[in-house]
Amino acid sequence: MVRPSGLLTRQEEPVPLKSICVTLSIREFVAGVAATLNYENEEKFPLETFFVFPMDEDSAVYSFEAMVDGKTIKAELKDKKKAHIIYESAISHRHQAFLLEEDKCSRDVFCCNVGNLQPGSKVALTLKYVQELPLEADGALRYVLPAVLNPRYRCSGSPEDSCLDLKTPIVPLDDLPYAFSMTATVSSQHGIETIQSNCPLSPIEYLGDKKTSAQISLADGHKFDRDVELLIYYREVHTPSVAVELGNPKNNPDGLMKDPSAMVCFYPNIPEVEPSAICGEFVFLMDCSGSMQCPISKQDKSQLRIEAAKETLILLLKSLPVNCYFNIYAFGSSFEAFFPNSVKYTQDTMEEALRRVKLMRADLGGTEILTPLQVIYREPSTPGHPLQLFVFTDGEVTDTFSIIKEVRNHRLRHRCFSFGIGEGASTSLIKGIARVGGGTSEFITGKDRMQAKALRALKHALQPAVEDVSVNWDLPRGLSAKTLSPEQTVLYKGQRLIVYAQLTGTMPPEEGTGEVCLNYTLQGKSCENKVTFSLQPKLDDNFTIHRLAAKAFLQSMDIGFGETPAKTKKDVLKVSIDCGVISSHTAFIAINKDVNKPVQGPLACRDIPRPVLLCAAAPMPQCKRVVFGETYLVQLISLQNADGSWDLDEDLARILGISLKDLWSALPVKDADSSSWATVLAVVWLHAKAKHQKCEWELLEKKARTWINSNAASIKKKLVKAAIAFTKSSVDPAVFGI
Repeated sequence: MVRPSGLLTRQEEPVPLKSICVTLSIREFVAGVAATLNYENEEKFPLETFFVFPMDEDSAVYSFEAMVDGKTIKAELKDKKKAHIIYESAISHRHQAFLLEEDKCSRDVFCCNVGNLQPGSKVALTLKYVQELPLEADGALRYVLPAVLNPRYRCSGSPEDSCLDLKTPIVPLDDLPYAFSMTATVSSQHGIETIQSNCPLSPIEYLGDKKTSAQISLADGHKFDRDVELLIYYREVHTPSVAVELGNPKNNPDGLMKDPSAMVCFYPNIPEVEPSAICGEFVFLMDCSGSMQCPISKQDKSQLRIEAAKETLILLLKSLPVNCYFNIYAFGSSFEAFFPNSVKYTQDTMEEALRRVKLMRADLGGTEILTPLQVIYREPSTPGHPLQLFVFTDGEVTDTFSIIKEVRNHRLRHRCFSFGIGEGASTSLIKGIARVGGGTSEFITGKDRMQAKALRALKHALQPAVEDVSVNWDLPRGLSAKTLSPEQTVLYKGQRLIVYAQLTGTMPPEEGTGEVCLNYTLQGKSCENKVTFSLQPKLDDNFTIHRLAAKAFLQSMDIGFGETPAKTKKDVLKVSIDCGVISSHTAFIAINKDVNKPVQGPLACRDIPRPVLLCAAAPMPQCKRVVFGETYLVQLISLQNADGSWDLDEDLARILGISLKDLWSALPVKDADSSSWATVLAVVWLHAKAKHQKCEWELLEKKARTWINSNAASIKKKLVKAAIAFTKSSVDPAVFGI
């Protein structure tokens, strides 16, 4: 069942949360955020309120404070169980109390409790966090402030005391009863190219001759009816860097905060190499639960999640390498595999998979990923074909940590690539399984094309393994570096690598420098990337690098409230409390000890409504969405054979817009194989008509060219020249290697 269920807020009860104000500061690729929740009790008796809200799982929450009647009460970070005892004791004694905690089931859900809010009183609660911003394929840095927290499917065996069990009222995105505002400052020493958003912005104010900073704010009247997304393009984003930050030895005589911390950013220049002869076993785990019938986003003409998923599967099927193995699992409350075991990729198996993909519906109930995952991992490995797992889901689950643990337990035998579909997808689940599974994660929201992001992941999966990855430091005598980030075992072309380290020992004079080197092996060849940096640490009152380093450590060691081993939990608690960064085992607690007398009157509970993306049970006919199978590109790709060729038939002729008779008549080489002519024509069409979607068909087009070179090398030049002339296109013959 799904909890909570139904709508709703009872209109006769005023909502005590009046507004949310967010201040955002982005410097290079790190965001610092302060979010203030403004409460007011307009009722005649004291209240206890609960507000459940989403956060990106990479957020390092390090501060929580309350402003009550002009006085600031700073919360302390404590063991979660102790924090709950303190909170309950304060409430029972009628004292004002505030609690902020991470959900026991997922890192991307938080709950804020306000206890004994007196009649007529106002309270402002401010939480602060920092996070690394992910780098998109086009060079954009992506910041998302989540708004949507959809109901998450509860599986049997999930913890019973999740924040998501609260009977929180759910309201449509347009009907939120509290106001929202956000202002942002963006700065980069390299200059800002442009800033884009999925929400209306006030005119952006750029500062400095080189546009090194910008002021941004949401346009007046923003409803917070969708996740707020910023895409930031700097003039230079791939520059390696090292930042060293002063520690805080006075307040932290031991532990991570005592010494300086370093943040190293690498952009490995991994060379282009031919895919290895080992093809792999590709397993696609596709969410077919009822929520996949929702649109990807609230925007007009947004494609239904299930339809985008079906198109994506077709592209992936056609892009698979010859002689690999594959299987597809559709899951919901139950699951079904297309084949009893992974099968060899042939024309027959591909056509059978294609037939079943076209029949897929979002009709399998809830979202239970764990069981099909366990079945996949129980299957014996295919010798010589390493497992590559692709997981597509809208991420509406509650057993997040159990799923991450299952992937982690099998990390040595496979790589896991994950895709979060639609607003409200769990960042904890999607990022978590990719991180422990050595793959990459992608999120598909707004106008994003799932197809392009899935094909980019497939390219990574086909990339030869980068091995023997290590980070080595060359520092002055008396100074050493202790790496805090989890050991890096996988690198992908175009990907950024961030490493955190604690510097212990004696810091050198002002002119002192150090060097850090990333070493790895690719197809037997040793590679390295070096960065030289100043060893003069800089002061940051927020200790941003230390907090991010602590978060990196916690993400690798803290595997959930009920999953973390006792020995590891001790280390998690120490780092979390020493660095002030919340974990699944800690919570922020604040008690207002200055109230002269206990709060009087019976205590009433009020749950703050949270937004969800409501969707119809079926596609709404008034929206002219892109329906599966209607685009010529998808139809052309559907016709491609497993070996990369096309057949010269009526279906191809219809897409090309030329009669089959004319296609036969234009065959430039007498008695030539018609498939050679058809395949050249199809490749020309792709370059002429779908050039802007090249990232989606690049792999299958390469497979087609390989087939041409193997089956029509002697006549390729004539075929290509004739095809370009016949279709009156301006395609450069060089794309065929001519």
